[in-house]
Amino acid sequence: MTSWDIQPQGVQGQLKVVGTHAEDLGEALNTLLADMKEAAQAAGTAVPGSQALTLPHGPVMPQKAPSWSAQRSTGPVGAALAEYAKKRGTDFKAMADRCQAAVLGAVKATNEYVEGDLEAARNAQNAARVVRLSALRDVEGKTK
Repeated sequence: MTSWDIQPQGVQGQLKVVGTHAEDLGEALNTLLADMKEAAQAAGTAVPGSQALTLPHGPVMPQKAPSWSAQRSTGPVGAALAEYAKKRGTDFKAMADRCQAAVLGAVKATNEYVEGDLEAARNAQNAARVVRLSALRDVEGKTK
């Protein structure tokens, strides 16, 4: 890139839009995980009726029955949903990190542009491109 022509107010407006979409994505992912947990609990087991209940062994005082007194076993659907959520957890984190890197990179590059430090702006842009969050969070890390 040989020259820059950034309008900081325009960047700020776009970052607000991106921030709104990032929040929507976060809410959607949280809803997805909550719905998957609910679906796993509702899916039941491959064992009919009361055979799926795990009752505690030993004496249990009737007036102080613990909350775990009748835990349900996990069935194949619940186990599959849990495994899916576990495997996709890294993808969900990568999405969040990519959004954060894009926003932080744009902010840092624009601030450096305004201050006239084009090399630092280029470095911030490159750090955002490869999702180096630690480089973007280090506000005082510039060399003069």
